[in-house]
Amino acid sequence: MGKIIIAGIGPGSKEDITPAVLQAVGEADAVVGYKYYFQFVTPYIKEGCECIDTGMKRERERAEQAFLLAEQGKTVVVISSGDAGIYGMAPLVYEMSRQHHKELPIEVLPGISAFQKAASLLGAPIGHDLCLISLSDLMTPWEAIERRIHAAATGDFVTAVYNPKSHDRYWQLYRLQELFLQERSADTPVGYVRQAGRDEQQVKVTTLGTFDPEDVDMFTVIIIGNSQSYIADGKFITPRGYYRNTSSEAEKKGQQIMMESFRTISRELKRQDYPLGHKWALLHAIHTTADFDMENILHTDDDAVETLYQQVNNGTLKTIISDVTMVTSGIRKGALGRLGIEAKCYLADPRVAEMASTLDITRTQAGIRLAVEEHPDALFAFGNAPTALMELCDLIRKGKAHPAGIIAAPVGFVHVCESKHMVKPFHHIPKIIVEGRKGGSNLAATLCNAILTFDDAAQLKPGRDL
Repeated sequence: MGKIIIAGIGPGSKEDITPAVLQAVGEADAVVGYKYYFQFVTPYIKEGCECIDTGMKRERERAEQAFLLAEQGKTVVVISSGDAGIYGMAPLVYEMSRQHHKELPIEVLPGISAFQKAASLLGAPIGHDLCLISLSDLMTPWEAIERRIHAAATGDFVTAVYNPKSHDRYWQLYRLQELFLQERSADTPVGYVRQAGRDEQQVKVTTLGTFDPEDVDMFTVIIIGNSQSYIADGKFITPRGYYRNTSSEAEKKGQQIMMESFRTISRELKRQDYPLGHKWALLHAIHTTADFDMENILHTDDDAVETLYQQVNNGTLKTIISDVTMVTSGIRKGALGRLGIEAKCYLADPRVAEMASTLDITRTQAGIRLAVEEHPDALFAFGNAPTALMELCDLIRKGKAHPAGIIAAPVGFVHVCESKHMVKPFHHIPKIIVEGRKGGSNLAATLCNAILTFDDAAQLKPGRDL
């Protein structure tokens, strides 16, 4: 009785063909396969071996031919590129055997898959949990493929992509990139290898945001990293966790949670075309409050976030003044230290109580007066007291205060709305305003954090200073 051996011949070079496969090919009475792949095994085929080659999309015919030859008592090797069990001939041969009640023995010899070869050329991108997805919809509905893409992206799997593109399938890879960018940072490493292991081999490393689907074809395997993957010295690496530092890992975990929250918020916004500065402030506001009404009431002047960050970055903005200590407490100390910014609240200053009593004004008003005397050009952030914001407006009109910017988010029922209206006419001052009665110290603080971390906005990667 004959038998069928289904052999994975690797990605395309003789060095990547296993000894077991070479031995099977050399002893075969017949070899069946796609004609393109015969070039890799022809030197090892014995004299007199029958070779059956066919073109693309003739898999069923090849399997049928293999059974016909094996039923004649021959040992038949069915060659399949890469590993025969991964998008290869092995499943088809087994299914055909079951369907037609064939009793012939079947053996599978594993091979090096294209994604494994590509991974070795890229560095070490598949060091953790991974999945494989084919974008070919010839036998799988696109709806099912898209569900799998979404699951891979949300599950933080390293993902290898087969059959990424063909002449007729030009848009699917763009859609995959779009889905992954909804769940992963734009700087997620991406590596792709064309004709892995062959003379035409090309190896490239880039990021998810800059990856160009036009640069690949059907002979390309793409590998997308997970949230821990990185690029170092041109190599794409996904760590297993051996060098994990407990304290820094805890910080990374907090950042991962924040990044996932921001991605969730971003997907649920009513609009996706907000200017980047406004969107960054809006994401912070919603993340802090879980209130999507912020989309209706958060106002930012044109380029306000960008302008204030630029002042921080070039060193002209060195101080943030808050109306109450809770605002100062909520501004990230890591960001302040990294950027050389001082955050101050004057409420605890012993001069405040005396001034408030003498002048019959609120303590927060007195604190703002003292702050303006010492830091007239600071960024002023209000999260509690409308009287403090009104005081600043009066000092601006008198020429005593020249704020770099204003965050107007006092909360409450008395003079709150009026204080926010009062600040709007200062068109020359960049402003972020939470309209209406809503606001709070947490909002004022998170809007400060949005400004201090604006350089992370394009990659939607919050939480650097957690």
